[in-house]
Amino acid sequence: MESVEVFKKIVNSRRSVRAYLPKPINEATLKSIFATAQQAPSNCNSQPWLSAVVSGEKIERLREMIPAAFINGDISMDFPYAGKYEGVYRDRQFAAANAMYSAMGIAREDKATRDAQFFKNFTFFGAPHVVFLFLPACFITDSNTGVREAADLGMYAQTLMLSMTAHGVGSCPQTALSFTADSLRKELDISEDYKLMFGISFGYSDEEDASSGAITDRAALEDCVRFYS
Repeated sequence: MESVEVFKKIVNSRRSVRAYLPKPINEATLKSIFATAQQAPSNCNSQPWLSAVVSGEKIERLREMIPAAFINGDISMDFPYAGKYEGVYRDRQFAAANAMYSAMGIAREDKATRDAQFFKNFTFFGAPHVVFLFLPACFITDSNTGVREAADLGMYAQTLMLSMTAHGVGSCPQTALSFTADSLRKELDISEDYKLMFGISFGYSDEEDASSGAITDRAALEDCVRFYS
């Protein structure tokens, strides 16, 4: 039972962190986080992912480059951002956004401040580290959209964020970090053979920041899980 309680604590502690301390994670801890995440499951143990971990001077370079590219309209996405939130999914999205902005004291009608907060995505919310998650292009063909392998990448990402939580590190998964894929590949010297899915900012959480007070709920078990016997 002890391991169950430990796991539940880790899962329940994980949240999307949008403010970080300027304290970098040491190399040994970084390697431990990613070595643990490498145990994530995947179809036929194919492990279809590439993690590009950026820190130090390089992340400071990206903090300048990505916002500039976005402002200049240099948008390049490897995967379409065409999904629509409707019905209950839209309700959940609205509730989460409202919880975050309310915690920071940003009124719904204050579009300028909301936009400024959204723009912090592109500077990693001040995090000292970011990891970009890539899917090998060989899984994306006319007859195979790579959905199965993208699911593998998703399982890896969740395992990675739980590993971060277990190591006392906060994180925030961000699809916004996929908006300038071509520029990122060039800056990080990554081949076109890898397609950018999304990024995760991470570091030690700044618990004094107002955003840490944002509490999002979860749907009731019966709304999402069906048991059959």
